Amino acid sequence: MTESIRRSGEYENFENPYQAQSSAPVNPEWPPPPAYQPVPQQPVQQQVQQPVVEPTAVWQTQAAAGGSGHGNGNDGGTALLTAEPAPAKKKRARGPLALLAAVAIVAAAIGGGTAYGIQELTGKDEVVSSSTTTSVVPSSKTGDVASIAAAVSPSVVEVSATLSNGTSTGSGVIITSGGEIVTNNHVISGANSIKVTTSDGKSYTAKVVGTDSKKDLALIKLENASGLKAATLGDSDGVKVGDTVVAIGSPEGLTGTVTSGIVSALNRDVTVSTDESQGQGQGQGQQGGDGSWPFQFGGQEFNGDTGSSTTTYKALQTDASLNPGNSGGALIDASGNIIGINSAMYSAATDSSSSSDAGSVGLGFAIPINTVKADLAGLRAGGSDS
Repeated sequence: MTESIRRSGEYENFENPYQAQSSAPVNPEWPPPPAYQPVPQQPVQQQVQQPVVEPTAVWQTQAAAGGSGHGNGNDGGTALLTAEPAPAKKKRARGPLALLAAVAIVAAAIGGGTAYGIQELTGKDEVVSSSTTTSVVPSSKTGDVASIAAAVSPSVVEVSATLSNGTSTGSGVIITSGGEIVTNNHVISGANSIKVTTSDGKSYTAKVVGTDSKKDLALIKLENASGLKAATLGDSDGVKVGDTVVAIGSPEGLTGTVTSGIVSALNRDVTVSTDESQGQGQGQGQQGGDGSWPFQFGGQEFNGDTGSSTTTYKALQTDASLNPGNSGGALIDASGNIIGINSAMYSAATDSSSSSDAGSVGLGFAIPINTVKADLAGLRAGGSDS
């Protein structure tokens, strides 16, 4: 026989699994059938107006909370959405790259002063200088006398003037590559001819362009000169007592002599002679003269008689060793900039007829370079003595 024989009631639960069978076994994988007709759920009004909820929302069910009532038909495991207030969004902090980029944009717009800002932001000591001050020597060599001397010596020359009663030797500072040189008026005063020797030993003839005896300044110009190394003129208004300085000149004809010291005082009143006849006897290290340079300060005369016609100027005082022949030479700051023209020195010599006892005792004076710069236009035009 082809049909199978089944026992009565063997597949009743399979054919109608939701029919109540009190004696049928219950499959634990199937949920129990509802004991009542499910009531259609009413739409929840709050869900229509529910705002967008951040992921911090918490889903809760009454079933999970233990609720099993059959009150309004919304029970029995219906999910309820409970939104916790989302925390305010925090402003995203800008990273250092974005901040530096902003600084760079501002730097391009406003220029100087940004290096310090970048240093503060990065915490690094790398500072790119934006100042107009020139550093003649590398920043790592600032204050190094050897480096300063090597950089500036080519710009300092020896000046020899032939006088009616002998010769006068002093120094000068090259300020243009074409051969303009600043020196002291008393070095070339009354000169019949002037010869200049550069640091490499070359000799040139020079002529006087202009003089200013009231400031003890003179401008001379080399003939047939080009390609010379001009000195960098600094800012004497920024000089402070205690600053390191270097002096370069030709004391007693010793070309390129270098000494060093500090700035001892500012704004010293130095009085010098303006008489041309007196100037012929004031040359430093001269032959046939008295070999001393007279000047006054503090109400006293030094190194001879200044005569009846004098002028007074403000000077930088230094303890860098100066000797006869340094007049007109360079006083240099720690970065290699010219901050003064050496003009006078105190000597312990008591006999003005001999220069053998004249020597530096740590009291030297220089005309501030800002005074020189302010006088340049007048000197190029012939000076106040013309």
